[in-house]
Amino acid sequence: MMIVGTSVSRVDALSKVTGSALYPGDLSMPGMAHAKVLFARRPHALLLAIDTRAALAVPGVIAIFTGADVPVNEYGLSLFDAPVMVTPMNRLDGVAGHKPFDGVVRHVGEKLAFVVAETEKIAERARDLIEVAWEDLPVIGSIHDAVKEGQTQLHPHYPGNIIQHYRIRKGDITAGFAQADVIVDETYVTSSQEHAYLQPEAGLAYIDEQGRITVQVAGQWTHEDQEQIAHALGLEKEQVRVIYPAIGGAFGGREDMSVQIVLALAVMKLRRPVKIIWSREESIIGHHKRHPMVFHARLGARRDGTLVAAEVDFMADAGPYAFTSTKVLGNATTSCVGPYAIPNVAVDSRAVVTNNVPSGAFRGFGSPQALFVAECQMNKLAEALGMDPVALRLKNVLHDGSININNSPMPAGCSIADVVEKCAIESKWATQVPKVKEKQATTASRTLTGRGFACGHKNVGFSFGAPERCEARVELYGAGEVERAVVYHAGADCGQGAHTVFMQVAAQALSLPPERISLVVSDTATSGDSGSASASRMTFMASHAITGAATAALEKWRRDEERPAGATFVYHPRRTTVMDAQTGQADPHITYGYVAVSADIEIDAATGHLKVRRLVCADDVGRAVNPQQVTGQVEGGVVQALGWTALENFVQRDGRVLTEYLSTYLIPSVLDVPDAVDTVLVENADPQGMLGIRGMAEMPFLVVAPAIIAAIHDATGVWFNELPVTAERLRAALAR
Repeated sequence: MMIVGTSVSRVDALSKVTGSALYPGDLSMPGMAHAKVLFARRPHALLLAIDTRAALAVPGVIAIFTGADVPVNEYGLSLFDAPVMVTPMNRLDGVAGHKPFDGVVRHVGEKLAFVVAETEKIAERARDLIEVAWEDLPVIGSIHDAVKEGQTQLHPHYPGNIIQHYRIRKGDITAGFAQADVIVDETYVTSSQEHAYLQPEAGLAYIDEQGRITVQVAGQWTHEDQEQIAHALGLEKEQVRVIYPAIGGAFGGREDMSVQIVLALAVMKLRRPVKIIWSREESIIGHHKRHPMVFHARLGARRDGTLVAAEVDFMADAGPYAFTSTKVLGNATTSCVGPYAIPNVAVDSRAVVTNNVPSGAFRGFGSPQALFVAECQMNKLAEALGMDPVALRLKNVLHDGSININNSPMPAGCSIADVVEKCAIESKWATQVPKVKEKQATTASRTLTGRGFACGHKNVGFSFGAPERCEARVELYGAGEVERAVVYHAGADCGQGAHTVFMQVAAQALSLPPERISLVVSDTATSGDSGSASASRMTFMASHAITGAATAALEKWRRDEERPAGATFVYHPRRTTVMDAQTGQADPHITYGYVAVSADIEIDAATGHLKVRRLVCADDVGRAVNPQQVTGQVEGGVVQALGWTALENFVQRDGRVLTEYLSTYLIPSVLDVPDAVDTVLVENADPQGMLGIRGMAEMPFLVVAPAIIAAIHDATGVWFNELPVTAERLRAALAR
């Protein structure tokens, strides 16, 4: 019975198309209260006092909580370095164990108070009556300003305003560049990006039948949410339960805490259900963004195209707290010279503290920024050498056993060459090789056309020595033969179709039709830790865990004749290692995914409007569990990347967000989608993947930007080193 590899219907399809699926904002309970957050809306200030007396006097107000009410007022995915709510200076005296970061607002989305009332309107009215006393502090809104000698230290944990510095030294960089006949030396700037998921942050919290504080919310890792809530409230993990209902998109934007801890705090204090829904404006200032980065890069090659040296120095704007910056920076560091075997490499990377909105996980997790640089460098090198861009890549790409940037062998299953070739074949690259045009005077009626190419790789799973695990339980029921099975798994389905994958993998392992598989998912009370729905890891990890549990349950059924039979299995992949502080030496990633993109574009020279006519995206998925879902991931990923490349201009000035509405922050609409997105599913089995599966959800995003930039250059003769290339910027460049 072949279930894996077929496009079965999604397990949530009917409920979502009929509207019966419940998202966090749809949930309700009898007697529930409603809440609103008072945000700082100041980028840097001492919080001197909060006066809630007028707000508490509003009829219908139940309670108002501040940072002084949080037992352990700190949280963080990587480090506990951020306050749940900023504590007023006048409340710090006598507060046991207050943190060195207390009392200071460091970005506009800091929470100051949590207002609970009988209705949402009452909560809003009361929130607006809270009086706050401030002392504004100097704002650092630029990474360049943040690292100036003698600059104010924004966070007590991070001297010099540096959260993390990674360093890679491979070979001899000076000798390497001495061998180069051609050197490309450029500076690049990548932009922030808003996740813009369909449902803004929302949640419902209550006390369940076993007395646990229960939070129903959209997230990406139930057990991590549980741990952070329990830590902040001074509780044991078992006293907290986290459940994910339907999730309206995530893309990394729900990895960090939003409403979880404050909802749980209110329920712990009031013993009453509490619900909150953020507005879109609150969401935009209240959750993290993609890291903006600034790079200086040099790439050297011999005349025949052999790469000999690469040097990259870059900084990432982390905002004021770590969030996932250390991990994002690590991925960017290992991606920044691309999927190429280069004997001499020097990289320095830093995550820098500013007063901007915090940066964190976003699809690609640092690799899109790094690969934008690596692939633009390769396309410029191809032009300088007079070589075909695809031929240059195939001459230098990594293979099994190639020594990577961290001076360790690539794991088996390195298929970037095959992916590049298949993308080139599908796009008919050999018969339509771009010929770079000299820029000509534009006219109102002229349409310019061009094409470009890029490729890349990215880790699958947690990296740099982070512990990895994924747990599943399978229970079998029936008489003589197995009649049905129940799969317990905590993994989040953020819309990518993970729960359908769980069902298919279980059906395959048990030789049961999909309709006989039931899922109990995304609940810390019913499943062990699955790890995060991030890092393109969930399908890769869950397929091992579910298959392992199913195999063990079948063994009990057949050998021991247990009825019913059940088994739990915890999958641990091979270990990775931390980068050496001086050399970057490491075995950093479990395995990789690989992608190549060819883009054909048109530009209206009069308006600067860019239209992608055809985009070919080839991805090695190892084994496509559900080909239709994989194609959907590709189509969604490339459109999201197109937005980052050409439309989405997230503007912060002096720490304040100027694009705080979707009317001022443009994301792709149906009219911006490419005329054709041709998906090429490459299936080279990953030796470490169950059934050959490897993760792929982030891969389609990775190199759309450099492919489009190369196509723009082919059309106009102009290189763009800064994203986004909006119509205004494109038109201005053509007018010069």
